[in-house]
Parts: sequence; structure tokens; C-alpha cells
Amino acid sequence: MNLYGISKRVLDIFLALPVMALLLPVFAAMVIIIRLTSNGPAIFRQERAGKNGRPFVFYKFRTMKLGVDAFGPSPKSDKDPRLTRFGRFLREHSLDELPQLFNIVKGDMSIVGPRPLYLSQVAEWNERQKRRLLVKPGLTGLAQISGRGELTREEKLELDARYVETANLRLDCRIILTTVAQVFGKKNIYEKRYSQSEYTRKNDQAR
Repeated sequence: MNLYGISKRVLDIFLALPVMALLLPVFAAMVIIIRLTSNGPAIFRQERAGKNGRPFVFYKFRTMKLGVDAFGPSPKSDKDPRLTRFGRFLREHSLDELPQLFNIVKGDMSIVGPRPLYLSQVAEWNERQKRRLLVKPGLTGLAQISGRGELTREEKLELDARYVETANLRLDCRIILTTVAQVFGKKNIYEKRYSQSEYTRKNDQAR
């Protein structure tokens, strides 16, 4: 591991552990509310692609109803019938991602990096897009502070590849600070635009 890799891991632990300790009462309250307001477990677990494509178990607070397709497309609005009422609140304030602090402490993830995607999606990427697998997935990343729901899938993958090519501690700190600012500001968390392939297919069908 190079100096940047060591510094990044130290930063992950230095930030994740105190935040986890501080938020334990909040975690407990969320678990109780989720269990009281919908059927099913409070924590959602799913295998995602980690560094070098290795699978790992990814944690989130559950925001969807029990029994819906866990591998379906991301909600495109708060009207998505799969979401629970409290799940909408968690998503819109990015609180559903907090259990990933445990993934960071375990070493499966980093605070900054490409978001962990489905294992099945890896086969769809070109060689440049697969560069996102050269680093640990992150709680937040360059794509998340550059438009998030306003970006197409291809734009996000390009930003992920660009992050891998330019990653340094200064960039990581900028992404963390921008993410914190966005959490308390207005942000587009729902997918507003199709991927380029979906957009083209939809237009062809409409002709």
C-alpha cells in the first residue's frame, strides 16, 4: 500500500469511528421506527462489487417494502410505490446510507470512492468503466457531488474512472466537505435522466 493508500485508510477510520459512536442513538431510533412502520428487517443487506470486483455484503437502512425486487431500478421519484413512507424520508436526507460506516470500518469500503454497484452490472462496462473497480467503493464520490440523480449512468461511470485516475487526499477531502454541504442543502437524489442507452431505446419506441 502506498502513502496515499495508508493516509486514506487512516482518514476512513479517523472519521468513521467517531461518527458511528456519535450517531449510535440515531441508529437505534431509526431501527425502531423502521420496524414499527413497516414489515421486515431494519437493515438491508445485499452483495455488491468491491475492489477488483470482489463481492462484499453492503448495508443500508431498508427504505423499500418487503417483497419488492431488490435488484430493480433506482426510484425516479418520491412517488415510487416500492418506498415506505419513512424510507422516502431516509433517502431524501441520505440517512439510509449510514450503515455503510460499518463497511468502511471493516475495510470493504472507503468514505470516498465510486458507489458500489450490482455484481451483474460489471459485465456491461467497457474497459475504461471497469477502472472504477481498481479502488474500494465509497460512501460518496465524484459522481455524487457532480450531479447525482441528474447524471446518466454513463456520465457517472466516466466520473468514477476520472476519480480513479486523479485520486489524492486533497480531492478526497474536497469530496467529503462538498458532500456534507449537500446533505444540508437541496440535492437531486432521484434518477432524473435515463442512461444514454435507455434514452435512445425509449425514443425509438416512441417513433
